[in-house]
Amino acid sequence: MRVRYGWLVVGLVVLAVAAGAYRVVDKRQTERAKAAAQTEAAKVAPPTVLAAADVLTLQTQTLAVGVPVSGAIKASNAAFVKARVAGEVQGLQVREGDFVKAGQVIGRIENSEAGPRLQQAQQQAESSRTQIDVAQRNFDNNRALVEQGFISKTALDSSTSALASAQALYRASQAAVDIARKSLDDGVLRAPISGQIAQRLTQPGERASVDARIVEIVDLSKLELEASVGAAESLQLQVGQNARLSVDGRPEPIAARIVRINPNATPGNRSVIAYLALADSAGLRQGLFAQGTVAISSTTALALPLSAVRTDKPLPYVQLLVDGKVQHQTVTLGARGISADAGKADAPLMVAVEGLAAGAQVLAGTVGPLRPGSAISIGAATP
Repeated sequence: MRVRYGWLVVGLVVLAVAAGAYRVVDKRQTERAKAAAQTEAAKVAPPTVLAAADVLTLQTQTLAVGVPVSGAIKASNAAFVKARVAGEVQGLQVREGDFVKAGQVIGRIENSEAGPRLQQAQQQAESSRTQIDVAQRNFDNNRALVEQGFISKTALDSSTSALASAQALYRASQAAVDIARKSLDDGVLRAPISGQIAQRLTQPGERASVDARIVEIVDLSKLELEASVGAAESLQLQVGQNARLSVDGRPEPIAARIVRINPNATPGNRSVIAYLALADSAGLRQGLFAQGTVAISSTTALALPLSAVRTDKPLPYVQLLVDGKVQHQTVTLGARGISADAGKADAPLMVAVEGLAAGAQVLAGTVGPLRPGSAISIGAATP
C-alpha cells in the first residue's frame, strides 16, 4: 500500500515538471511570434515622405573662408550735450527723433549770476582802461620833461612802471570779461553735431548739475558694426578686409569694411573689438543686430551645409539616401565658409567634407535623425 502511494507521488511530481516545462516553451514561442510580427510590420511600414528640398546633392563649391562677426550697429558720429554750468534746464523742446543741425540752440540753463558778473567785469575793464589813459599822459609828459632836462630820468622810469602796471591790469580785466562772457555762454545748450535726438535724458524744469547729460545726438549717415571677435580669430583680421553682413528685416546683404581694430583685448573673455564701416546705411538704426563673415581666403572642395552634418555620435556623420533607404556615413570635416555663389549674406555656413563621392545624396539637417534602413519617399517640391 505504501509502495503504491509513493509511485503516485512520483507521478504527480513528473506531471508538474512537465506542465512547467510546457508553459516555458509556450511563452518563448509566443515571444518569438510577437517579435516576428513586429519585424514583418517594420518591413511593411510606410516610407518617410520628404520634400525634394530635404535632399541635398554633394557637389564641388568655392567657399569663401572667413571669420564670423556679429554685434550691434552704432553711429560713427555721436555726442552727448552736457551741462557746463549748474542750474535749471529751460527751453528744451527737442525730443527723440527730432533733427538738429550743428550749432543749433536746443535749450538753456538758467544762470542768474553770469549776467551780473559779466557787467562787473566789463566795468572793471573800463576803469582799467581809464587808468591806462592817465598813466599814458603822465609818461608822455615826463618823457618830454626829461628830454628838456627839467626832471631826472628816475621820474620817467617811475611813470613807465605805472603805465606798464595799468596795461597789465587792463589785460587782466579783459580776461575776466572773457571768463564771465564764457560763463554766460555756457548756459546755452547747442548741438555739437548734425543728426537726430536719440535720448532726452533731462526734462525741462529739472535742475542739472555740471557735466549732467541733457540729450544724445547720433548721425545715422555713417554707421558701423562693433563686432567682438575671439582672440584666435582676431589674428586673421586686418584693416581693409571686406565683409558681408545681414540685418534682420533687410533682405539684401550689406557690404562692410574693417576700418579699425581695437589694440586691447577685452578683460575677462580676451575678445577683440573690430569696427566695420557699412557701405549703405539707408533705413538702418543704431542698436540693430547684424552678423556676417569677413572674407579671409577661398577654397574649392566638396561641401555641404554644416547643418547637414550630425554630431550625436562619437564621430560626425551624414545621412545618405541610397536606393531609397537611409545610410549613416562617417565624414571628415574641413574648411568652413560661405559659398561664393550665394547671393545672400545670411546664406548657410558650408563645410568641406571628405569620405563622400561627388553626387551623393545627403539628407538636410532639417529632416532630423532617421534609423539606418528607413525607407524614404521623395514628394513634390514645396512651393
